[in-house]
Amino acid sequence: MSDGIGLRSERGPALLALLLATFLIGMSAWVIATAVPSIAADIGGFSSFPWLFSVYLLTMTVTVPVVSRLADIVGRKRLLVIGISVFVLGSVLCGLAWSMPSLIAFRVVQALGGGSIQSLALTVIGDLYDREDRARVQGHIAVTLAAASVIGPLVGGAFAMMDAWRVVFLINLPIGVLTLWLIHRNVHEHVERRAHRIDYAGAVLITAALSLLVLGALEGGRAWSWTSVTSVTIFAVGAALLVAFVFRERRAAEPIIPLELFQRRLVVVMAVLGLMMGGIMVGLSAFAPIYLQVAGGASPIWAGVAVAAMALGMPASSALAGRLSLRWGLRRTTVLGAMLTAAGVSGLVVFVDHPSVYTVAACAALVGIGFGFTTVPGLVALQESVPWNQRGMVTGLVTFFRSLGQVLGVAALGAVGTTILGDAARDRDPLVVQSAIGTVFLLMLVFALVHLLGSVVMPRAVGTPRAGGARVQPSRSAA
Repeated sequence: MSDGIGLRSERGPALLALLLATFLIGMSAWVIATAVPSIAADIGGFSSFPWLFSVYLLTMTVTVPVVSRLADIVGRKRLLVIGISVFVLGSVLCGLAWSMPSLIAFRVVQALGGGSIQSLALTVIGDLYDREDRARVQGHIAVTLAAASVIGPLVGGAFAMMDAWRVVFLINLPIGVLTLWLIHRNVHEHVERRAHRIDYAGAVLITAALSLLVLGALEGGRAWSWTSVTSVTIFAVGAALLVAFVFRERRAAEPIIPLELFQRRLVVVMAVLGLMMGGIMVGLSAFAPIYLQVAGGASPIWAGVAVAAMALGMPASSALAGRLSLRWGLRRTTVLGAMLTAAGVSGLVVFVDHPSVYTVAACAALVGIGFGFTTVPGLVALQESVPWNQRGMVTGLVTFFRSLGQVLGVAALGAVGTTILGDAARDRDPLVVQSAIGTVFLLMLVFALVHLLGSVVMPRAVGTPRAGGARVQPSRSAA
């Protein structure tokens, strides 16, 4: 697609629609956190509120691979419209919930749409923009997610204080309708119509396998013991279904995840980087605020501000990362980012005995800046290396492994620190918290070192695919 000035300006409404869609799911991940007490006071079920987060993360994680593959078969726009519609429907149902179980069930509906939006927005950007512009626009996505992470808790807290928590969900209706209208008017797609053999069996197997494995990782050690019959059964059945999925994909005409993709170094490296990134992110988000409040005496607001520095650091570097990767190359840019991430996590380990909002904020900002340098160039290179009919799938894989890293991070870091932190938080014992968080930070440093090792083996360059498949247009005049 041409990089002419006129054509680029016509992409504006299409990009606005994608940013609004991204803002919707970014807000939904953060806005509910500060509203939980108000929700529980109204409809009860406080003991079950962790499921509001677990089922949302679980559903989003398992939705991404299937939707991403279908986007390569039937097109992006149709699935993006369906995803936004389902997300808005789920949001409205959440706003009408009458009990905690009903709210949890409606969060599943919301997450089905959110998981679709998460990868499809990035995929459409890959279709609309050439390599030189793609990294810059991916930076806009990062800025949008960062803004959502800051605005979300403030909006949730404000409506909760007014005893209007339902508006937290209902506000998605007008934004969602506007987003759908912008996509309908400004995103036009031409898909080659041919017969497809959609791998329904593979889709069912991977969804069931991931659902069980992610559920076991999220709830193990909390809802049931790691060694309990429930835990062992969930992991065993999930693993068996995953093996069955692998055998199925070897025979499928159009597999959900072509296994030959994992013979490519770039795909494997991006999967490893995503897993480690997710683990580090969840470690900072879940444990640093407790550490600052109990061990450092910080207020909840300042503890949140310190962690938010990670979300603000990432878009700052994302905008620069694309230009640097064109000048320095993919590997050098990625290694720089991984080194900054490792430096940030190392700072947390070194200064763990001296809890400070400023120290944690500085380290979190370094981590976020590092993430910007490692994720954006790699994603752009991955999208550049495949034809249209695989771009959705590889983009979805990057998103999936990052989400999976968050799930596994919750399980691994929680197993290390949750028991000690539970006692410490009740007793308000700063020394015990420091000890527990020190262990968590050390495990995060292991993640960061694996992250660095992955960047070192990143390929220097990627091949260019053959054209074909389909074309996404930003507007009628551009079509």
